[in-house]
Amino acid sequence: MSEKILAEIRDRIAIVKLNRPQSYNALDLEMISELARHCVAYAKNDTVLGMIITGEGKAFCSGGDLSWASQFEGGLPAAFHELSSRFHQGILEIRRMRKPVVAAINGIAAGGGFSLALACDFRVMASTAVLRQGFTSNGLSMDGGGTFSLPRLVGFAKAMEILTFDKPISSSDALSLGLTTRVCEAGQLLDAAMALVNDVLKISLSSFGWSKQLLTDAFNTSFETHIQNERYALAACAAHPDGQEGIDAFLKKRTPIYNK
Repeated sequence: MSEKILAEIRDRIAIVKLNRPQSYNALDLEMISELARHCVAYAKNDTVLGMIITGEGKAFCSGGDLSWASQFEGGLPAAFHELSSRFHQGILEIRRMRKPVVAAINGIAAGGGFSLALACDFRVMASTAVLRQGFTSNGLSMDGGGTFSLPRLVGFAKAMEILTFDKPISSSDALSLGLTTRVCEAGQLLDAAMALVNDVLKISLSSFGWSKQLLTDAFNTSFETHIQNERYALAACAAHPDGQEGIDAFLKKRTPIYNK
């Protein structure tokens, strides 16, 4: 395995770093396959309580590696078909992972990097970082779940504007649009992302995981189906030790302790 992805576990939080700084962390097939493998592994690793995705060097991720795609043996359509299939595996793992996933956006997040950041539960941006949709300026349609995530974050009309005109989005604009959760100085980015994960871990991961799943699925199901899903999730949370802890703490007027 190459070192296009660097990963470590720190205080039960996995830190996954895209590591192709010379190409602004552009996604080639090997890199995106490694990212997907890490997402799968950490989703199933009970010792890991959350995950942070960030980039090495000046960029978070500049999107798909167009140089790699242009040299792909089967041509551009085959390159994008293959790349997106691996990319989607990672995106799906992030959305289905019952743990908090934070994008620590250290620099430009464009194209697939933009979609990757949007797929995460929360985003922390360095004040100098910039978001860029990127796809349509290169004659492509948005991928990586971006057309699912973007209108849910900013609304349909603003999503159409971002897709059509592809203007860079500064960290301050991203904050006002709801595209980022926090903005900080570049040197504080990882600490801010770790603090955000730890803020989430003050609540029950069982509660968080079920709530994340319900919100992700909310736009895909009928109202009748969705409230049945809520009923199932509520009962599952009540059966979990965290649910029992939360109710007991409420009744006894004490602070609950979750994720034991």
